[in-house]
Amino acid sequence: MGRVPVPIVPASAPTRGRVVLPRSVLVVGAGLAGLRTAAELRAQGFAGHLTVVGAEDRAPYDRPPLSKELFTRTEPLWLTAEGYGDLGELADRVLLGRRARRLEADGPGARVTLAPAVPGAGTEETLEADVVVLAVGAAAARPASWDHALTLHGADDAERLRGRLVPGARLVVVGAGWIGAEVAGQAARHGCEVTVVEAAPTPLHRQVGAAAGALTVPWYAAAGVDLRCGRAVTAVRPDAVVLAGTAREPAEEVTADVVLAATGVRPATAWLAGAVPLTAHGALPVDAAGRVRGGPPSVRAVGDCAEMTTPDFGAVPGGHWDAALSHPAALAAGLLGRPAPPTPVPYVFSTQLGHDLTLVGQPPADDDVEVVVRGDVAAGFTVLYLRAGHRLAAGLTADRPRDVAALRRLLAAGSHPALDVGRASDPEVPLRRAVL
Repeated sequence: MGRVPVPIVPASAPTRGRVVLPRSVLVVGAGLAGLRTAAELRAQGFAGHLTVVGAEDRAPYDRPPLSKELFTRTEPLWLTAEGYGDLGELADRVLLGRRARRLEADGPGARVTLAPAVPGAGTEETLEADVVVLAVGAAAARPASWDHALTLHGADDAERLRGRLVPGARLVVVGAGWIGAEVAGQAARHGCEVTVVEAAPTPLHRQVGAAAGALTVPWYAAAGVDLRCGRAVTAVRPDAVVLAGTAREPAEEVTADVVLAATGVRPATAWLAGAVPLTAHGALPVDAAGRVRGGPPSVRAVGDCAEMTTPDFGAVPGGHWDAALSHPAALAAGLLGRPAPPTPVPYVFSTQLGHDLTLVGQPPADDDVEVVVRGDVAAGFTVLYLRAGHRLAAGLTADRPRDVAALRRLLAAGSHPALDVGRASDPEVPLRRAVL
């Protein structure tokens, strides 16, 4: 086994205030979160040894176009070309096509054992650093028995799916979340016969709640997509998806040429079990600076693999592009003893079935929220999520971009202003004028 040591910080390491500054950082993960971590470290003055490791053998690329532009963008959108940073310029060493297998952080610094992502393509090696930043992302979730279902998370997945979705193909999408809805709309427009199966009562039920999710139901029929909500999948075969029966509908089979499992993602953290704390869903529980709660001081986490808890929004799960883009700034600041920037408001953008959706903030659970709809549901609307006292917790816009900036301003810096419900529900009244 090869071993590439990077010096551990000695007692005479430089400090800023009471913070011992690292002389070496190892970033595990070469997606957006890993790239932005490297860029922020350098931008904030880190001059030590920086290593970045990635499981894929490609340079960092943007993932949202994989579903939003499945048929119109057939090559990865490289993050370097988009101005997010160049690993070759930022890092002293870049190792792509290497998968992390083991983390040891029981002393000063930390060690990560790597193996080739493709078995037989090399030997294991162990890297050491003062600080390890885990930006390992997530992987598409797919039940073990669904061997015939495709997933969509990486560039190879997109290429495989695109090759199967020829005009006239019968596609069954299991899951009406962000990715499922995006692909369904793209495939229907491409000439495929599309059915979407969702176990919850509405699309986007987990992401935006039942009331808001129900407002998107008419979009499916308008796009030529057959939506089946409240239907659980019991089996996936090469030529069909088997649906469980309900009180009103018998069990049935939906014929398919292609099945896409769009049932969410899971943090790619199985290899970390026992080394650092993980939540019940396998995420790394972190604060706004990426420190792992109950974990060793030499380990930080950011991006899709992390669940960040803040006083303003509670536990915010990873899995969204904006978090991977913005959260590395606070992580780098914490490592380098600099003032941390304000925690950004959670933000998600989706283009699905011919509509633009933006979610700002963290919607509370359905039983702990008042939902106010402003605008014309057919032409464009905003859903406001209000806590007790009519305090704004989040907002979902659909084809109503004028409310996005207002929501971000109102929720910035931990603010949850109380709203006049009557004025807030009037689409002609600017949201700022609905604040009490």
